[in-house]
Amino acid sequence: MTARIFKPAKTAMQSGEARTKEWVLEFGPASPRDIDPLMGWTSSRDMQSQVRLEFDTKEEAVAYATRAGLAYTLTEPKPRKPIRKAYADNFRYGRTTNWTH
Repeated sequence: MTARIFKPAKTAMQSGEARTKEWVLEFGPASPRDIDPLMGWTSSRDMQSQVRLEFDTKEEAVAYATRAGLAYTLTEPKPRKPIRKAYADNFRYGRTTNWTH
């Protein structure tokens, strides 16, 4: 079973960068999911797929994985360029784009 170490992206409901500073270690699925024949619900016998560990730095997450003897894949985040736009720019005189409403 391999673990995945990554830095989560912000959700669509966020405008800021809250809860995107930490690194996360998640375990991959050890067994496929089963479908309950009576209700049709999806279930799994794998309890480690529910574990989600959060670390302050990438080095702490890698150190934990090596100390625990876990095989892991490390995914580096893509840098995000900040968008600097004011609300007043929508009404600027020399705008190059059309008004879209």
